[in-house]
Parts: sequence; structure tokens; C-alpha cells
Amino acid sequence: MGRLAVALVVSLWVILVFTMVNRIVPEPYMDEIFHIPQAQQFCKGNFRSWDPMITTPPGLYCLSLVPLISGLWRTNDTLSLLKICSPAVLRSTNGVLAILCSILLYDLIIHLRPSIGDRGATLYALVLTLYPVHWFFTFLYYTDVAFLTAVLAMYLACLKRNYWLSAVLGGLAISIRQTNVIWMLFVAAIGGIDYLVGEYHKKYDDHILIAKSTVLEGENHRPISANLKNRKMGSSARTTRIATAKASVDSSKSFSMFSSGVLKEIQEIICALWCLKWNFLVLFCPYLLIFCGFVSFVILNGSIVLGAKEAHTVSPHFAQIFYFGLASAAALGPIHFNLCQAAALFKSLRMNKLLSFFVVCMALVAGLISVHFFSIEHPYLLADNRHYPFYIWRKVIKAHWLMKYLLVPFYVYSWLSIYHVLGKFQRKT
Repeated sequence: MGRLAVALVVSLWVILVFTMVNRIVPEPYMDEIFHIPQAQQFCKGNFRSWDPMITTPPGLYCLSLVPLISGLWRTNDTLSLLKICSPAVLRSTNGVLAILCSILLYDLIIHLRPSIGDRGATLYALVLTLYPVHWFFTFLYYTDVAFLTAVLAMYLACLKRNYWLSAVLGGLAISIRQTNVIWMLFVAAIGGIDYLVGEYHKKYDDHILIAKSTVLEGENHRPISANLKNRKMGSSARTTRIATAKASVDSSKSFSMFSSGVLKEIQEIICALWCLKWNFLVLFCPYLLIFCGFVSFVILNGSIVLGAKEAHTVSPHFAQIFYFGLASAAALGPIHFNLCQAAALFKSLRMNKLLSFFVVCMALVAGLISVHFFSIEHPYLLADNRHYPFYIWRKVIKAHWLMKYLLVPFYVYSWLSIYHVLGKFQRKT
């Protein structure tokens, strides 16, 4: 019922806004002047034709052709082909994908937080579907909605341990926008950690069973006092484990305590990975195949992008990580930017003042170095004033030479707040 409700609500606003957009903006808008003519060339069967200004692979154009194939086969007239592949029809691809994306969001929420229930998952899915970066591109022929749908489907398949399907969907995501290789590696890492944790619990349970059987076998050969002591220890073993788990949960309430265990977790993951290396390789080889194919493409192509290579050279744009943190926190402003959250974050930092001071100082230094040496102004950023980054860059970041440095504390606060909120969510689940 939840999926149906999400699909119906999203369909209603997609159809309404889609109709308005196509009535007001019937012609290609902004980057659509590249994507729509290229898709229309594919509609005509000119698969060798390629606009040298397009940087992304043709995955979106191929997806758009799938529902139009029957109509394209029935006509050879150029005007008819252009009607079939009109801007409105091509834009509708993203409208359909937006509905599918909302259903995937619902399924992911139910999988990750089954206790939330259908109603809660429905509301969460609807709110996430309205995320500004996703919402605005739903009604234009851009690659954003298509690749997000593929990435979410890849993630869901991985969570359900269908790694082959997940890798195929990862390949689809890369064919829409090549930088999605990062998200594929992220999903593969999540799947790998989930697998290693599952194997660890299996071995731990087997160890407990063996220990219990050993104790039972030796009971007849021990004195009564030893048996009583053993029973006491055995009966308290689970209680001790539960108490230890509760203690670890309570201690993890501190931001500093939560951070200090990261190195130990990484060490345990590496050790477990080495012990299970062959099983791990067999299970996750689909991701490796896709990644090797991507690396081969980059080597043969001479660049990560297809067109406009001069304007899209690989550069260490570390400042973008900080931009991402602030943008993500701003999208959930009421959660991150309020006095209660600031007080809770400050309180958690005070639990271990020395470590917290070191972490915050390192983050501030990294932020200052990033914005000073690795803050890149893309040549297309100021080429068009019809998007928000144009005004944010000119009116905020470039308003004064000090501005980019003054924003660093906000970047750091945003990441610390995100980390703090995710930590609370992890403890609840």
C-alpha cells in the first residue's frame, strides 16, 4: 500500500508541474540544447553522430528510446520522428523515472528502518522526493534523475545481497554519468562490510556453541563447586555481553568516543577481509569487472569525459567536499541549524576535549587549505546566470576575498552535525 500511495502522490505533482513546464518552456532550455538534439539524432538512427560539447555517456538517450522503439520502427518521416522525440516526450522520461525513484526510496527506507512502518516510510519518501537538487531536474531532460534512479536501484540490490544485479545497475548508472563509478565503489564497500559483519557473527555464534558443548561435556568430571561456578559464569555470559553492548551504546553517545573507534574498526575489517579474501572476491567480482571496464574506457578515451575535454580536466577539487557538506546540511536546515542541535553537538565534543579539539582543528586547517589551494572555478560556472551556483559563487563566495575563508567554520560545523546525526541514527537502529 505504501508504494502505491507514494507513486500516486508523486505522479500527481509530476503530471501537474510537467504540464506547466512544457507549456511555459516548450523549447530546449539551458543544457537541453545539447541533450535533446543528441537524443533526436539517436531517434533517427544516427548513432555515430555525437555532439563534441556533451561530456556524459549516452545512457540517458538509450533509456529514452526504449519506450519509443515501436513508434520509431513504424515511421521513416523526419517530421514524425521529431514529433515522437519532441522535448516534451523526452522530458517525460525523467517524469517516469522520478516516480520509480520515489518507490525505490520507499523500499530503501523500509529495508533500512523496518520499524518505521508504511506511513512513516511513505512520508519520508515523499519528503526526499522533494529534495531541491532532484526536484528541479525532474521536469527537464537532464541526466540527474536517471542516474539517481540507477544508483538507488543499485544500492537496494546490494542491500538485498543481489550483487550481480547491483553491479549491472552500477554499469547503467555509469553509462548515464561516468562519475557514478564513485557511488558504485561506495555501494560495493557497504556490501563488503555487510558481508564481513555477517561472517563475523556466524563465526562468533559457532564459537559460542562450541564453548557451550565443551562445558557440558566436562561437567561430569568437575567438582560441584566448579560446576556451580561454571553455571554461574555460563548464565552470566549473555548478561555480560548484553551489559557490554549497552555500555558501548551509552559510551557511543559521545561524539569523540564514537570517532575514536574508527581506526579499530578499519583494522578489524582489513583482517576479516584477508581471511575471507577468496569468497569475497567471488561475490564482489561483478563490481570489479565494471570498474576494470571503466578504467579501460578512461585509458582508451584519454579522459574521464567524452566531449569538451579541455574544460573538464581532472583536478583536485577538495573544496567541493566542504561545499557538499554545507549544501546537504542546508537542505535539512531545521535539523542541523538550530540551538538544540548546536548544544548537543557542543556537549558531545566536550566529552573528550583533547580529541575533539584535535579533530576540529584538523578539519578547520583542511578546510582553509582546500579553499585556498584547491578551490576551482569551473569555466562553465559563470557562463550562464540561469542557475543557483552562478549567484552563490558571485554573490556569496566571491563577494569578498575573505568570504571563502569565513565560510570554512560553517563547512566544518555542517560535517560535524551530519556525522553526529548519523551517529544517533545508527545507535537507534
